[in-house]
Amino acid sequence: MNREFNREEHVYTSDAFEEIIKDTIRFFNGTPVLQLPPSVKFHGTGVYAIYYIGKSDMYKSLAERNRIEFSMPIYVGKAVPRGWRQARIETNLEKKSYELNGRLNEHARSVAQAKNLTSEDFHCRFMILEGAASSLIGTVEAALIRYYKPIWNTKIDGFGNHDPGKGRYNQAKSEWDVIHPGRPWAEKCLGEAPDNNRVEERIAEYFTKWKSK
Repeated sequence: MNREFNREEHVYTSDAFEEIIKDTIRFFNGTPVLQLPPSVKFHGTGVYAIYYIGKSDMYKSLAERNRIEFSMPIYVGKAVPRGWRQARIETNLEKKSYELNGRLNEHARSVAQAKNLTSEDFHCRFMILEGAASSLIGTVEAALIRYYKPIWNTKIDGFGNHDPGKGRYNQAKSEWDVIHPGRPWAEKCLGEAPDNNRVEERIAEYFTKWKSK
């Protein structure tokens, strides 16, 4: 059937949906802040934020704010159920999933391996979303990134990268690995790496804009 195109007929809006997202963010911001990684292994999937309180000149403004109150993450991420991307989510409720715990531990290893970062300077908070609520994981992560614009999400790329594996080391080091060298697998990457000075300039630009807000 031929009919005149009307974009408005394709636009979905819902006040209820917006309120759900606001509610999840309110809950997220009220969760306890723990050392990275948490000291107890736990199961679940969801969304997390990492906070920095160290003495690096690069992140001085960020650390000063977080020493008063953990209010500005350096990174926001998600841990989705196994098979999530292929719509093959495990439905066996008796089988526990540890993706969120594993992701936080993976980030803790990255920090520990970096030559110019100290593990004790990093903390985290997280929200577990499971069952039907796991459908919100990507949406909540995106909402938090839009709101906080964490530097390791929006300005410096690569913190959340994985080892590309044997035969794939022809790619370049990420910006994160250039300014925070030490991850063994990143040292194997043979591609032309970003310029260290330019990456540091981008960090300075980020905080200049941040302070002016």
